[in-house]
Amino acid sequence: MPPALIAIDQGTTSTRAIAFDAALTPLATCQRELPQIYPAPGEVEHDPEAIWAAVLETVRGCMAEAGLTARDVAAIGITNQRETTVLWDRATGKPIHNAIVWQDRRTAPLCERLRAQGCEAAVTAKTGLVLDPYFSASKIAWLIDTVEGARDAAEAGRLAFGTIDSFLLWRLTEGRVHATDATNAARTLLFDIGKGAWDAELCRLFGVPMALLPEVRDCCGRFGTTGLFGGDIAIRGIAGDQQAATVGHGCFKPGMIKSTYGTGCFAVLNTGGERVASKSRLLTTIAYQIDGKRTYALEGALFVAGAAVQWLRDGLKIIAHAAEAGALAARADPAEQVYLVPAFVGLGAPYWDAQARGAIFGLTRKSGDAEIARATLESVGYQTRDLLDAMRADCLAAFRDATVLRVDGGMTGSDITMQFLADILAVPVERPRVMETTALGAAYLAGRAAGLCPEPEVFAAQWTCDRRWQPAMLAEVRERKYAGWKDAVRRTLSA
Repeated sequence: MPPALIAIDQGTTSTRAIAFDAALTPLATCQRELPQIYPAPGEVEHDPEAIWAAVLETVRGCMAEAGLTARDVAAIGITNQRETTVLWDRATGKPIHNAIVWQDRRTAPLCERLRAQGCEAAVTAKTGLVLDPYFSASKIAWLIDTVEGARDAAEAGRLAFGTIDSFLLWRLTEGRVHATDATNAARTLLFDIGKGAWDAELCRLFGVPMALLPEVRDCCGRFGTTGLFGGDIAIRGIAGDQQAATVGHGCFKPGMIKSTYGTGCFAVLNTGGERVASKSRLLTTIAYQIDGKRTYALEGALFVAGAAVQWLRDGLKIIAHAAEAGALAARADPAEQVYLVPAFVGLGAPYWDAQARGAIFGLTRKSGDAEIARATLESVGYQTRDLLDAMRADCLAAFRDATVLRVDGGMTGSDITMQFLADILAVPVERPRVMETTALGAAYLAGRAAGLCPEPEVFAAQWTCDRRWQPAMLAEVRERKYAGWKDAVRRTLSA
């Protein structure tokens, strides 16, 4: 049997393992849902042990389905929900608390206090990020100041910090490797993306002992081996989920852009070797780091996309399954102009308002389930336009080549959502043939390090479009609708 690759895709709402052959064709998939824990309004946690159990189960399941043994697997690649923070005991490997999820807002007061002290400009200059509870640093600070004995243990070097990739790597290697990659490190507010190193001043600002931090490596390389699946398998690739999706889409040239629609929405614009400082409160981040060379990106992060459809299902209970949202939305009265601003956990880029909360505008006596469903799906398009307009303002030179938006994620299965996206952006939208783009990126990184996969340019040329949506909305209608959205957002902002 030709060598295979395994991608571990540990996301916000599920854990998946996907087996690929050497040509990066999917062979088998195994998936498990991840329970969400909500201790209080605005707080979101995950059980790290549940994540670990799901990783073991899904990797073993997909290997069994594909008929693979450890000898058949050339390498494992890991991709993960970013910013989600775990601290564990180095001696036992046991987490000291549930993981604090990227959506969690409990550390907003700390971020606001630092902002009021005038710290944000210096933080942004080094990290490319904004002072927001979205990122890991304030979550680490909360954990070591809240869990009894954690600060003393952290300062004594008895605890380890990791985003989910690092925690899984520690477990997979049975505590032999404490490392992460540059893309995950770049999401912590503790990493200088220009120097490519942890920053002592940032650690002091947040009160984070540097003894907690993992070693930072390239996205593809040597991350140790695991013997938990019937024999030794090399771990050769790690990247945060949005960066892995950027790789999976073959967005290796400056100006190429992709947007992922999962729990949240994340648009990433490759800016090449140039680190573009955003004037529109977008994030400057690392797209990938290969052979020691960092490639930068502008990123717009939206906290709620597919999660809003889950709200229709679990909160309002107007649909039984997420796939029903499109059919319900199609029955909406076109004359109704209803807007949903899905600020359930605040607003991300370009607003960065942690205190904003969700709101619906434009309801009439005629408005009903269909209109709310349509407003929910359309909110994804409006938010994406916010991001692309900001990217255009920040980086016109790179954006000039962004003539198409490549998309992936669960919401791309909704024709009505993707058509509205093309309409409101006035840009063609393309969905790839291989929909598991994030896992594909992780598998490619691992395969390249293992010598199975080609150079990035060759891999990018293999990207194939499955479906393309062309803009069809009149410009006058597009701008009127978008103006209504901007007004709804203005009414939602907390300040």
